[in-house]
Amino acid sequence: MRKLQYVFMALAALCFAVPAFAQSGGASAAVNLVPIGAGIGMALAAGLCGLGQGKATASACEALARNPGARGGLMIFLILGLALIESLTLFTLVIILLKVK
Repeated sequence: MRKLQYVFMALAALCFAVPAFAQSGGASAAVNLVPIGAGIGMALAAGLCGLGQGKATASACEALARNPGARGGLMIFLILGLALIESLTLFTLVIILLKVK
């Protein structure tokens, strides 16, 4: 417990020291972090939508294994759900393309 306290105290000291190191006397190039943030956002959106699609497909396969007679109604809702999940990734892509110039 004592070591964890020392780690947090060191991290707090480093966080307070950052503004002192950020000031520069000369002209420096501004760093544009928007593309990096957009890439991270798109990666999160695509990864989480992929997890959602996998979970939906696994549930549909399990439901078909339990009741093969419900195939028609189940497939309609599966395709609709997968399309809606995929649209979330496309909406994220559109928002990122609008924000990154």
